[in-house]
Amino acid sequence: MAIMPSSLEMRVRPGAPLPLGAHQSIEGINFSIFSRHATGMTLLFFATPHLAEASYTIEMDPVRNKTGDIWHVALMGMPSCVLYAWQVSGPYAPEQGHRFNPHTIVLDPYARALAGTDCWDYHACCKHTRPQSLKGASTDSRFKAKGLVVADTFDWQDDSPPRHSWSNTIIYETHVRGLTIHPSSQAQHPGTFLGVVETIPYLQELGITTLELLPIQEFYENELVRVNPVSGETLKNYWGYSTIAFFAPKESYATRGDYGVAVTEFKTMVKALHRAGIEVILDIVFNHTSEGNQLGPTLNFRGLDNRIYYMLEDDNVHYKNYSGTGNTLNCNHPVVRDYILDCLRHWVINMHVDGFRFDLASILGRDEQGNLLKNPPLLERIAEDPVLRDVKLIAEAWDAGGAYQVGHFHGVRWSEWNGHFRDDVRRFWRGDPGMNGALASRFCGSSDIYQTHNKSPVHSINFVTCHDGFTMADLVSYERKHNLANGENNTDGGNDNYSSNCGIEGATDDPIIERRRLKRIKNMMATLLLARGVPMMLGGDEMRRSQQGNNNAYCQDNPVSWYDWSFLKQNHVLFEFVRKLITLRKRFPVLSEQHFYSASTIQWFGQNHQELPDWEGREGVLGCVIDADPSNQVRLSVLFNASERAIHFRLPPPLHGNAWRLLISSSDTNSMDPKSFEQNTGEGHANTYVLDENSLSVLVDPGKLSDFEPFDNRDEEGLS
Repeated sequence: MAIMPSSLEMRVRPGAPLPLGAHQSIEGINFSIFSRHATGMTLLFFATPHLAEASYTIEMDPVRNKTGDIWHVALMGMPSCVLYAWQVSGPYAPEQGHRFNPHTIVLDPYARALAGTDCWDYHACCKHTRPQSLKGASTDSRFKAKGLVVADTFDWQDDSPPRHSWSNTIIYETHVRGLTIHPSSQAQHPGTFLGVVETIPYLQELGITTLELLPIQEFYENELVRVNPVSGETLKNYWGYSTIAFFAPKESYATRGDYGVAVTEFKTMVKALHRAGIEVILDIVFNHTSEGNQLGPTLNFRGLDNRIYYMLEDDNVHYKNYSGTGNTLNCNHPVVRDYILDCLRHWVINMHVDGFRFDLASILGRDEQGNLLKNPPLLERIAEDPVLRDVKLIAEAWDAGGAYQVGHFHGVRWSEWNGHFRDDVRRFWRGDPGMNGALASRFCGSSDIYQTHNKSPVHSINFVTCHDGFTMADLVSYERKHNLANGENNTDGGNDNYSSNCGIEGATDDPIIERRRLKRIKNMMATLLLARGVPMMLGGDEMRRSQQGNNNAYCQDNPVSWYDWSFLKQNHVLFEFVRKLITLRKRFPVLSEQHFYSASTIQWFGQNHQELPDWEGREGVLGCVIDADPSNQVRLSVLFNASERAIHFRLPPPLHGNAWRLLISSSDTNSMDPKSFEQNTGEGHANTYVLDENSLSVLVDPGKLSDFEPFDNRDEEGLS
């Protein structure tokens, strides 16, 4: 139960305008909130979040409790664990961009925790958007969660961020709830921040360095009104790209409903991951909010100062929609810029996160009219902010308004999701003709995209799959999307998936099809984890997690999206293959260096090492030799065969009389000894390696290192 103020009139002070939000000190709690166009402001306190009426209110005096555009008050001697919200008076004039409503409550955008998020009813909130319909009514708060003031007493125990360099970073994208909510996880705390902690040994064994979490800032999973037309199940906002409170971790991701537990358990998760050497990156959604279009609920920003927080159309009634979700945050208004900076600093300073992935980040570079800016002030401020200088910044460098800025995103501090890598790798291994040149460019760090803009390979976040689209298992099992369960008549989700079902649509026990699918998954995983740039895996791909052909499972909070951990045992061969690839990447730093290859460090060839690849050829056949360790003359050879026939590659002679050795192959059969093969020294002969159809292999010439060991003993056992 929240602690309520009682008989505090003599202890109320004017307070201070900064910092914004609710901040506790030894003397009490200072509350401050921004609204330029409000004519009145009332602070409300509640005994429980579900009560319809406030138990205590403080009406702001515009002379005593207002500095500029900021309203503020301090309650001296007030303890923590206080539930609060605001009531705002002002003009309801949509044609002027104003949507104030004195009969509804709004949340503090700076609230660091919420309570009562289980009691929201968005449909009811939408009915209460017009004050004319509520004349004479009292404030109705039954459909709103409340802000929560919690004490910051967490013991970080000298927590220190791992600070992996970009070149050493391997990202694993996952969903907090989906990771452990399935019964097969056998987690003690399924679907929670503490459930993530239970997976740490697994993540360490796999070898990833960085966990990228889908949105964990507070959102309302029950906002959808559609049902699954197949099962009748009510659909939910599972992914969470509909933020309400940007400073607050999601209450339902805590193990229990006690006030403020989500904050403590999020910090516990971060501390445990850091101790294991794993970074935490948050997927954050500053391009829009959950208030939606003009018919949506009033939760915070709309009721505080609609025309400042949102981009509006010329009529001021409708919202510009560069996000595709109904509204667009007015990111480059100075007030909103400050809000975003304050939020990012909060997650770094108070919550110890290591970086951010910005959803639809091109919106952050648009001005108040929606035009793309040449030098966006917000992006520059984020990049140059002294508190954020060591954190990782990742942009999804496009938006729903037509902007596509991959390779052109502002500044050198920003890395980018490389959509070209995803599409070109998929198309190459699908067998599309003419993809050899594109594959080589992606493998080398996409120099064709980044080098001319003074960027490096680590500006490219390489991925083949992510939360948005097919999983790796579905990419090789479905020719088309199967999204009927989303209730949108299969019209949602992308159509250009560059997928292949390998002969049968959907699940099958045909051993020939299954072998073909497994090889293609291995091929794409190997290309991802051996390419220069920063690899990002979709969590669960290493165990063939399937979404049954759904390429837009944003509303599927059920086994379609959850990790079924029994798949790990069924697909342990794939898990071991991915683990070995990560080990291989770490063993050979040349694969992940922060600069582009030169002509002297990588040589591309066709079937014969003395011939260039057929860059525009119909068959996806090419290989390369990489100088892995010039001092010891160690070389790697990576061979690609996306064709439907075995290819006899002729490799350059190994140095110092050693034989080329096979390190790893996506094929489960090889035409030659998988460990090594002899050098043919006769005139006109060269080393020959036979690579099966639709396969990739990596070989090593140990050079001067006669005792070369690429893996530890466990890795060497059973290598095939």
